[in-house]
Amino acid sequence: QVQLVESGGGLVQPGGSLRLSCAAPGSIFSINIMGWYRQAPGKQRELVARITRIGSTNYADSVKGRFTISRDSAKNTVYLQMNSLEPEDAAVYYCNTVPPLPGSWGQGTQVTVSS
Repeated sequence: QVQLVESGGGLVQPGGSLRLSCAAPGSIFSINIMGWYRQAPGKQRELVARITRIGSTNYADSVKGRFTISRDSAKNTVYLQMNSLEPEDAAVYYCNTVPPLPGSWGQGTQVTVSS
């Protein structure tokens, strides 16, 4: 299985913004729904946003109105724009297909929200 590569995480103050990126092989990106997941310490991994091949999107209630998922087919890249970040958004963020390919989890990118 090919792993996906996430980037763009970091430390941000509450109310701040970050943009995450995920590069995926074309064989995965072109035929699947892509999603962003997150896992906070002591919690299960959860799907926070997903996007279809034609750009239809869905969001978890906890991020609706604050996060925006998008995809660039020319670059085989999926993005997650995160605005109005809250301490509860702190987690390791991963991208994968929806449903996820078990062997394709990458290292994730850490998002820390703290003043």
